[in-house]
Amino acid sequence: MKSFALALLASFAVVGASQAQQSPPSQASSSGGETLFVQAGRLLADPESGVVLRDKTIVISGGRVVEIRDGFVGEGHVVDLREHFVLPGLIDSHVHLTSQQNPNARLMAVTESDADRAILGAQYALRTLRAGFTTVADLGGPNDSVFALRDGIAAGQIPGPRIIASGRSISIHGGHGDVNGYSEDIMHLLSSESICSGPEDCMRAVRTQVRAGADVIKITATGGVLSNTAAGLAQQFTDAELAAIVEAGHRMGRRVTAHAHGGDGVNAFLRAGGDSIEHGTYLDDESIRLFRETDAYLVPTLLAGDFVARVASSPGNFFTPAQTAKALEAGPRMLDMARRAHAGGVQIAFGTDSGVSAHGNNAQEFALLVRAGMTPLEAIRSATVVAAEHLQLSNEAGRIAPGMPADIIAVDGDPLADVTVLEDMDFVMRAGIVHRND
Repeated sequence: MKSFALALLASFAVVGASQAQQSPPSQASSSGGETLFVQAGRLLADPESGVVLRDKTIVISGGRVVEIRDGFVGEGHVVDLREHFVLPGLIDSHVHLTSQQNPNARLMAVTESDADRAILGAQYALRTLRAGFTTVADLGGPNDSVFALRDGIAAGQIPGPRIIASGRSISIHGGHGDVNGYSEDIMHLLSSESICSGPEDCMRAVRTQVRAGADVIKITATGGVLSNTAAGLAQQFTDAELAAIVEAGHRMGRRVTAHAHGGDGVNAFLRAGGDSIEHGTYLDDESIRLFRETDAYLVPTLLAGDFVARVASSPGNFFTPAQTAKALEAGPRMLDMARRAHAGGVQIAFGTDSGVSAHGNNAQEFALLVRAGMTPLEAIRSATVVAAEHLQLSNEAGRIAPGMPADIIAVDGDPLADVTVLEDMDFVMRAGIVHRND
């Protein structure tokens, strides 16, 4: 199945590449050994420092930054961004590239093949890239399509962001991450090897995901909003199961992250040694203490909370009754959760859960982070240097510096004054290849 999906992705590459080429071929790539000069009027090369450099030229060769020179220099292959604000490609630490919520989502789950999802994923990956996100973590997608998408992009067969992929989520039988709300025979057919019960079985599930190609292990420690079951949002794995999962993941060299809404599940997972929490809706003072003690990261996905609350309260609500009740309960709480986490000194990595909300709208998360108390610079750091540390990619993403891949974006305006300008991307380069130059 994976080879078939890769073949389909390769056939899609011609269409994707034609959409990505928004500048003349002479300016589109440094991957063939040519030297490319990107002239930047304002440059935030290292968001950790927060220093905005003026009138610089980024010299690129072989898809990587060679040096940053003073002044506007270069000849031949030149990209003129002298009137723009230039910064590193953005990182979204939580996406679902092979799907997107819509009124037909439950029907599509039983009518689409993995190959269908791979093709959708190629479309959404390009849309995400052109929105300025040059790296993403895809958490909880179907193994064959997500891993094929990741590998096809890495091989240069199709355009898209660098992908760190978990594949299927590890979940309990009947929990968030398992199949719910269909007839019994359909649920048995669609359930996967990543569903487990008991510590030993859950260790098996982790090892199976590593064997399948997972870069990171993602689990569902609590109930979830969009699972079609009235099972609440509290802890679902036992403490013993959580400890077994984290131990198995770490022994296999994988970080382990947990979808968790309920504070009991957040705290149990952090006590078990987990590396990060996705959502964290009901975190409490104990959670904040554990985050700081363990150096774990929070990925708050405020855009997802905002989206589900708006859908559930709208006349066009397409959620099931079980989904609606949980969306109205959890969605409105997430902004205050992030505010308390930020005030408490928790490390926050940018993540949207896009696929819940629409792909390409990822940058709308920035305004929500600022509403939660972050400065624009802190929000940008969360999507660059902090997210790179969280995903263990600090040598590959999050900064513009000699030796780093040339992942570069630019906007018209100052995102340090108005972070919403990042919602209107003018220029996107990924590894020296220009995918947008409006």
